[in-house]
Amino acid sequence: MRFFLSTTDLLNMRKELTLILFISFAFYQGLLAQAGDCQLNPETGRVALPDGSPCPNAIPTALPFLGITPDARSGAMGDAGIAISGDANAIAYNISRLAFAEKDAGLSLTYTPWLKNIGLDDVFLGYIAGYTKLDEFQAVTASFRYFSLGEIQYTDENGSPQGFGSPNEFELEIGYARKLGENFSVGVGGKFLYSNLAADQFVNGTEIQPGIAGAADISFLYKVPFEGYYDQNLNIGLSLQNLGSRISYVPDKSFYIPASIGLGLAYEVNFDDFNKLTLTSDIKKLMVTAPQIDSTLAREYSELPIFESWIKSFGDAPDGFNEELRELTYSVGAEYWYADQFAVRAGYFYESPTKGNRQYLSMGMGIKYNIVGINFSYLISTQKTLQASSPLDKTLRFSLLFDFGALGNR
Repeated sequence: MRFFLSTTDLLNMRKELTLILFISFAFYQGLLAQAGDCQLNPETGRVALPDGSPCPNAIPTALPFLGITPDARSGAMGDAGIAISGDANAIAYNISRLAFAEKDAGLSLTYTPWLKNIGLDDVFLGYIAGYTKLDEFQAVTASFRYFSLGEIQYTDENGSPQGFGSPNEFELEIGYARKLGENFSVGVGGKFLYSNLAADQFVNGTEIQPGIAGAADISFLYKVPFEGYYDQNLNIGLSLQNLGSRISYVPDKSFYIPASIGLGLAYEVNFDDFNKLTLTSDIKKLMVTAPQIDSTLAREYSELPIFESWIKSFGDAPDGFNEELRELTYSVGAEYWYADQFAVRAGYFYESPTKGNRQYLSMGMGIKYNIVGINFSYLISTQKTLQASSPLDKTLRFSLLFDFGALGNR
């Protein structure tokens, strides 16, 4: 890949975050530009575009790679993963799921070529995650997520070449899950975050450093069994993710990371020993302050203490409650297993056109034999855009799983 980047952009929050979002979610860039046309209508008291339509106001954060679904199973179900059954990838969605994992241990490796549809052939997400049960009540887990932004040529403010670089970011997380009752569990995780966007470059004598941050995940799962002809239950999950520090690349300027809250439901039914079905849905929201039309208020919100920014994120949208609702993302999905050996999956993801406009169908399948499983997912964009197709269209994910619990039970 060849992408020309002026390192002076890293001293400007809006330009830096637009760059990051272009590489990770390219269609955000147009939304940020349109947001500058938003105005407050004194008659209605609402913030809108000149034609009265809702104001595009995507919420930019650093480390947007944390929002990329890392595994093919959830990727095939519209990115839903908060309340489904526990597996090696649970740490990415809801660590508490692992307290109910049926197997003793598991390992998953996933590779995702990213933004291939717009010709980027060296941008990818790699993910490895595993867990082991300590006993019937508790489990420990760890994961490593690596995002490569390919090769980039840096330039100065005059367009003069400043060499090439290979920006990259990663997340290392360790987690613990425990049952607090027959049907209730809790999970906690701690993570180290690293972001190297333009290290060793200089702007006006200031060296750009890799960004480092720490964060925590907290999650819960409650299982509601149903009596009836079939074995069935409803899982209710709550997950708070990336609750952590800001991240900085240059002195005296730092940015929020994508703290979020999500609620998930999953209905599981075992028709018999061969046929199982799961229907699931997630609702998520970023706990990051929204961009403001008032420049003074925007500066104030961008400098809020971390905890205060989480609280204000539930009521700071310029267009009020209507815009707060538009900040929600929705995932729905289904998974069918036959004989615990063959699975088919499908799902849908929706994000408001004013908040990022990610909208896509997903589908996939899984095959399992003995201790080895393979999952595959494919994304079909339904996003309405002026482009020929969405940058996310035709995204593929491949996951290889090892179910060590299949070797024998305790």
